[in-house]
Parts: sequence; structure tokens; C-alpha cells
Amino acid sequence: MELEGRWRDLDYLLTRQGNVVGPGFEPGQEIREFLQDGCRVLVVGAGGLGCELLKDLALSGFGNIDVIDMDTIDVSNLNRQFLFRMGDVGKSKAEVASARIMERIPGVTEKPLDFYEQFHVIVLGLDSLEARRYMNSVACSFLEYDEDGQPDLSTVKPMVDGGTEGFKGHARVLIPGVTPCFECTLWLFPPQTKFPLCTLAETPRSPAHCIEYAKIILWPKERPDDTFDADCEEHMKWVYSKALARAAEFGIQGVTYQLTQGVVKNIIPAIASTNAIVAAQCTLEALKMVTMCSTGLNNYMMYVGTDGVYTLTTPYERDDKCPICSPGVSYAVQPTTTLRQLIDGLMEDPDLGKHLSAPSVSYGSTNLYMRGALEAQTRANLDKPISELVDTSDNVVLHINDKRLVSAMKIRLKFGGSNGSMET
Repeated sequence: MELEGRWRDLDYLLTRQGNVVGPGFEPGQEIREFLQDGCRVLVVGAGGLGCELLKDLALSGFGNIDVIDMDTIDVSNLNRQFLFRMGDVGKSKAEVASARIMERIPGVTEKPLDFYEQFHVIVLGLDSLEARRYMNSVACSFLEYDEDGQPDLSTVKPMVDGGTEGFKGHARVLIPGVTPCFECTLWLFPPQTKFPLCTLAETPRSPAHCIEYAKIILWPKERPDDTFDADCEEHMKWVYSKALARAAEFGIQGVTYQLTQGVVKNIIPAIASTNAIVAAQCTLEALKMVTMCSTGLNNYMMYVGTDGVYTLTTPYERDDKCPICSPGVSYAVQPTTTLRQLIDGLMEDPDLGKHLSAPSVSYGSTNLYMRGALEAQTRANLDKPISELVDTSDNVVLHINDKRLVSAMKIRLKFGGSNGSMET
């Protein structure tokens, strides 16, 4: 049963003009109706940040929310992932989270996840860089450009991303072809801390060194036939006991079972207030993106709560040579250049070669050269000139696939220049 006046504050935003509305905003009741009945939002991640996102989105009027999370609920989740209860331990996070939201907001419905194309907005509440890069590649894969290299706005799949780490967090808006994507700004994410093996084996100085020694060195030595599973309690207790013995040997204090879980699983302490602040910002950006009730974030917001409350908004710029979201890295070749020469040139290029190890090449729906099972069928194309394989009068974009790439690299061929020259 719908509570009377539940959407009053939302209607203040959507049914009246304002001084900071976005482009094309036309106030009216139909905006809220679209928000509740027509707009589809996908939330990826139902952990600490994801629970906040689901709650905020539902309370902001979004009526069709789907959630994806491959994890199951653990006891350690309950202190911050407020949609879960003790009786939910072992169950799917996505299923329990969606059921909890529907109990409180009856208008929200659960839909099957057939294709990512059906969603108007994708909201990320992930704690993995690789998962973010994957979702970024999914969103960018829908993006199409016209002959002038301008993005076709009808193919844009916008995303809102949130991330938290202790008292720090960020919210960002990713509009493929318009704002920088994850690949454009990978330098924002610091590399994961790794301990030198010599330190672990010879001179451990911290509890983390002892735990890593047990997992990295002792496990394969003493249990070579067992694959380590961080979610297996027996495995974790084994590492903990070995780490305790290692710590006692070197007079190191502080090894606990909780710390062992944190080091092995790379768990970063979660702060509920950080999750709430970042989720609120992400939800607001999703609402603005769908309704244009206000101008959007441009395009990255950083939050630091260690000393007071500090936020900073930064307008990062796209990388025109990004292999994921650009219309294609311009690459000059002669029509007589063979496919083999083209591949060798890409491998030797200082900017492109670092992404490649064993590339496959396709042109539209045609496989020009494929590694693996189709290698024998496409090998003959290697010694053919490009002019025989593609329409040189057309806007030629080749898709380069490689195991080092999260998604295909797009190369836009420019005919007539010297081989291998790149254009910015």
C-alpha cells in the first residue's frame, strides 16, 4: 500500500522549474511516471555500498531496479550491509537485497536480466577494479560513432560509479563517448600492495607478512594438491594457524583470524557513513541523469572524511587514444600493407603494443585473422593486402581482440600516410 505523500519532495523537483535544471528539462507529472514505470536501472553489487544504493534509488522513485551480485551473504557482512539478517547467511545477496527492498517499497519490481541494452542507467557499487573495467567495456561496447567521429547519443549507455575505502570515497559519472571512461583514468587507482617474496621468506616485520607467507609460500609447499579457497573456513583457519606460528617465531604481535581474512581477501574496513554519503551522491546523479531536474556532476567527486568532511569535484578529460571508448585510434597504412605487416606494426607501436600479446583482428562481422580454433581458416589473410580485405573507400574500423584487453581495441585506418603513423 502506497504511503500518502511519499513522493511529495520528489514532485517538488520534477514538477517545477528551477535555476539549475539540466538541458531540455520540462517539468511535469509524467517525469515521475516514467521514473517509476518506464525507467530501468541496473545495480551491480549488493555489498555495503550496494545496499545503500538500492535503498536510495528505491526511495528516490526508481520503480524498476535489477541487481546483480554473485556473492552469498557472510556473517561478517551483517555489520554494514543492512539489508541482510542472520537468517540470510549463505543466501544470495542479490535475491535477499531485492526482496528486502520490495518489502518496504512495493512499487519496485524484479525483472529478468536478459540484456544490458534494456537498462537506461547502470549504477556500480563494486569493490573490484577488474569488475569495474568489465562493466565499463560492456557500456562502451554499445557506443557507436558517426562518420565524423561524433558519438551517436542514442547508443550511449550511461553509468554512475561509486567506491569507498575506509573514510575515503568517490562518485563519478561515466557517459561513454562524452566523459572519460575507466580506461581513460586508470591512473586514478593505485596499484595493489604486494610484498617482496624475500621479505616474506627471510625478514617478516608485520602480521601481514606472516599471513602472506603462510598463504603464498607454505600453502603450495605443504598442500600442493589443494587449490586454496578464501571462502573455505578450513583453509582460512589453516593459514591463520601457520601465520600465528610464523609470528611467534619472529616475535611479531597482532595476528588475528579477522586480520587473516582481511589480508587474504584484501578486505578494506568499511565505514557506514562513507557508504551512505557516496551512495547518496550516486543516486542523485542517476536521478539527474534520467530526469534532467538539475545539471549533472562533471565528472568525478572525491570524498575524504578522515579530518572533517571534505569533497572535491574534478572535470577529468577523455583520452582521445583510449582503446575502449574512443571512435578508434587513428592509424595510417598504405592500401598495399598486408594484414601481417599491420599486426606487426601494432605490436611494435609504443602506445598500442603494450596492450597486445597475441591479437586477433575483425572487420565488422568478418573475422580477418583469429587465434585459436579459427586460426587455420583465417591464416591465408595474413599475406593479403588490406585493400583486398576491407573497403578502403569506407570508414574502416578494425576491432583488435587480445587476452590483455578487457574489450576490443578499435583501430581507425587512415589510408595514404606512412605505415604506422598515429594521429591524435
